[in-house]
Amino acid sequence: MDVWDAEKAAARLEDSGRYKVLRKLVPRPIISRGESRFPRLALLVDTETTGLQHARDEVIEIGAIAFTYDDDGRIGDVVDVYGGLQQPSAPIPAEITRLTGITDDMVAGQALEMAKLDALIEPADLVLAHNAAFDRPFCEKLTPSFIPKAWACSVKEINWAELGFEGNKLGYLVGQSGLFHDGHRATDDCHALLEVLAGSQGDAGRTPFAQLLQASAAQRVRIFAQNSPFDMKDHLKNRGYRWSDGSDGRPKAWWIEVDEDLYDAELRYLRTEIYRWEDADPLTLRLSAHDRFRMG
Repeated sequence: MDVWDAEKAAARLEDSGRYKVLRKLVPRPIISRGESRFPRLALLVDTETTGLQHARDEVIEIGAIAFTYDDDGRIGDVVDVYGGLQQPSAPIPAEITRLTGITDDMVAGQALEMAKLDALIEPADLVLAHNAAFDRPFCEKLTPSFIPKAWACSVKEINWAELGFEGNKLGYLVGQSGLFHDGHRATDDCHALLEVLAGSQGDAGRTPFAQLLQASAAQRVRIFAQNSPFDMKDHLKNRGYRWSDGSDGRPKAWWIEVDEDLYDAELRYLRTEIYRWEDADPLTLRLSAHDRFRMG
């Protein structure tokens, strides 16, 4: 009797050109930090929360994977994993339960092990998240250990389309990487994103993580078009400026964030097209990975 070989069967289906086969994601084994030959340490985090507003909503789950890497963007080994639930101060909204699968019964009496989480954070050279602008404020509220860290965002700082992906949602990325997983739980999503980041993509064969690492190391400039003429708002919006109403600590103004080498061109645009005053000097903030994606 022939022995069933699932991988050979999958390969035959793929070779036919009529099928695409997804393989179930298997988390990497955990080894000790001292066993890994890769010199750097990163922490990949994901949070599930009671809502979108960090000022009033709460973390109900966090997942974190500590992994090693080198300066060329090669991912090494998983050296620690943490996942935990936490009971919020009010019942979880029904929509959040529908999206995450987390119920009030699951979090009843649960609390995060902050000492263990802090122990993962403190030695990390880099913290990354898939939408760091969402996760970083929640994480910084959770523990001050996150505050001084350099952060990277795998949504904003990787050109997924250039790498052949159809979108930047995690489900698209995982599926197009030939994998499937149990989504919407924090630790599961961390394992999935790690494999996507480690995959070789594009003509140069660079990993998405290598692109992320390079982008996070670059300085960016945030420009606030304060007191810009009201009738210029559509021009600013069409150019990619976003409106800040001042409620998050930022100035009340249209703003944009650009690479350092694009700053002069952006300043020239504001002076000639918006303010029409050659000495206009809009508020400018230079941001490193330590500053980006944080509250305010």
